[in-house]
Amino acid sequence: MATPKKRRWYHNYADAFRLVWRHEPAWIWAMVATGIGTIAAGVVVGALMHSMILSVITAVLLAVIFVLLILVWRVRKVSYQQIDGQPGATLAVLDEIKRGWNIEQEPVAINAKTQDMVFRMVGKPGIVLLSEGPTAAVGKLLRDEARRAARVAPNVPIHQIQVGHREGQVPLTKLQWTVKRLPKKLNSQEVAAVSKRLRSLGTASLPIPKGVDPFKARPDRKAQRGR
Repeated sequence: MATPKKRRWYHNYADAFRLVWRHEPAWIWAMVATGIGTIAAGVVVGALMHSMILSVITAVLLAVIFVLLILVWRVRKVSYQQIDGQPGATLAVLDEIKRGWNIEQEPVAINAKTQDMVFRMVGKPGIVLLSEGPTAAVGKLLRDEARRAARVAPNVPIHQIQVGHREGQVPLTKLQWTVKRLPKKLNSQEVAAVSKRLRSLGTASLPIPKGVDPFKARPDRKAQRGR
């Protein structure tokens, strides 16, 4: 059996560019324009300051950074769009912001018939409950879980977020931004204590389908790490 060829760091960048080219080709040209424009600006600055070599080197480095920032941004958005609407997509996005959060890896409430789900995470903003599902009844599932959480963790802020595209819901692409904007109310010790209390409530009996991962090929994550 042939030994699989080892992937190099540049293969990950190539995968990322191909993903964006396939779904958002206009952004590839935007990256090219950004790189060329940055280098051109460096040449102009170098000519004015009579320091061409230093200015060009700096401009090239900045061009690479700007292009990679755009690439990571677009790969992330394309990846989220690909899993949008799939059961468990909310958890896949939440897993990208693990730092400072205790996130249940299974839904804490679920309606097997409609595939409505509620996920729970605990962090410095308090308890965050996020619903995911195609029906209007998902709001009731969310409120019921909020009441359960309040019984074991009184006086702890509880935030309810509906993920979706209807009025009042948060699109998957804006979920991270929305969660990170929540006001912080607890310290690290309180977060750990609240998480321990909530574990007594357990999770739903049905796990989310496996394989729901916005970065299954993970071009953007590896591109950020450069390996």
